[in-house]
Amino acid sequence: MCAMARPRKPLLSTARIVETARLLVDAEGLAAVSTRRLAAELGVSGPSLYNHFRTKDEILEAVADSVSAQVDLSMFEDGRDWRTALHDWATSYRAALRDHPNIVPVLARGPGRRPAGLRLADAVYGGMVGAGWPPAQATSIGALMRYFVMGSALGSFAGGFVDDASAYDPADYPHLGQAHLLAEQQEKIDERAFETGLTALLDGLAQQYEQVGRTL
Repeated sequence: MCAMARPRKPLLSTARIVETARLLVDAEGLAAVSTRRLAAELGVSGPSLYNHFRTKDEILEAVADSVSAQVDLSMFEDGRDWRTALHDWATSYRAALRDHPNIVPVLARGPGRRPAGLRLADAVYGGMVGAGWPPAQATSIGALMRYFVMGSALGSFAGGFVDDASAYDPADYPHLGQAHLLAEQQEKIDERAFETGLTALLDGLAQQYEQVGRTL
C-alpha cells in the first residue's frame, strides 16, 4: 500500500489563522484583515476559514485575546503585595500592547467572552479584593489601570513631534525650542512618562488604601 503524500502546507488550524491575522494586524492594521486576504496568506480557500471562525470580527477577537494571553499574571499568585503586583502587571500589560498597538481598539471594547481577557480581569479584581480592597473599589482600580495602560499604548507623545527645528518658531512656541529632539528619544521619554504616571497612580491608591484600613 502506498503511503499518503504529506501535504505541502501545514494543515489549517485555529492557532495558525490567529497567528497569521496577528501578523497582518501588526504590519498593516485592522483594515488589512479580511477572509479573502487571510485565505491567500494561508494558501487555502476562503470557505475553509469558516470551519474555524464564522466572521472577520471573530478572528479579530481571537487576535485580541492572543495578545491578552501574553500578559503576565503570576504577580497576583506569588505573594507580592498589591502595589507591587499592580505595578508589575501594568508593566507587562503595556509591553504586550506596545508590541501589538494596532489591536488596542479591539481590546478597548472590553473582554466580552474572550477567555484570556476574562482571566486578566479576574486576576486583577481577585488580587485587589484579596488584599483588602472593597469590591467596588477593586472594580474601579481595574478600570483605572486599564484606561491608563491602554491610553499609554495608543500613541507616542515624543513621537508626535517632528525632527525639524524650523517647525517650532520661538516667536510662536517660546517653550518648544528643543521639541525637535524628542522624536530621537522617543522610547526613553515614553517609558519615563509611563513610569511617572504609574507611580503617581499607585501613590494615590496607597493613600486610599490607608483610609480603607482605618475603616475596617
